Amino acid sequence: MRAVGYHELTYDAVAARARTSRTVLYRRWPHRRDLVLAALRHQAPPLPPPVPDTGSLRTDLLSQLRQVSTRTTELVPILQVIGDGRANDSDLTSYLHDRVSQAGKPEMDAMLERAVLRSELDEARLPARVAMLPFALVAAETLLRQRPLSEDALAEIVDQVVLPLIAHHGQTRR
Repeated sequence: MRAVGYHELTYDAVAARARTSRTVLYRRWPHRRDLVLAALRHQAPPLPPPVPDTGSLRTDLLSQLRQVSTRTTELVPILQVIGDGRANDSDLTSYLHDRVSQAGKPEMDAMLERAVLRSELDEARLPARVAMLPFALVAAETLLRQRPLSEDALAEIVDQVVLPLIAHHGQTRR
């Protein structure tokens, strides 16, 4: 798929490369989208990465966002194929949407709950968009740069964006 794109991908080409027959492929993946989705699921890194517990909210966030940046870099080749516009309104775009629609929310909730237990915060709730923002920001910047973000960039995001947002929503210890 990387070589030709989604719409030019054929069962004949995949069968030849896999040294099998079209029939074998059709039996398992009756539609091209099923075949491509199976390949994406196999190649894409598992999401989400494990939620770190470093002992403080700031270092938890830095660790988590570092993992997100690294794993997003691994998705660049897949996204380039899909992002060429030829797969729009397909199951491929639905697959990606499903992977990222709540990206970061459960992880942020877990980190905030631990911060409450450590008495770093008064409560552990953020609006969903606010909770997902650092993950979206890191993923977007990583995709643009096509390499993991530097430690300085991650610290800037945590210190200048995430922690002030949490404080704005009244969760910091007074």
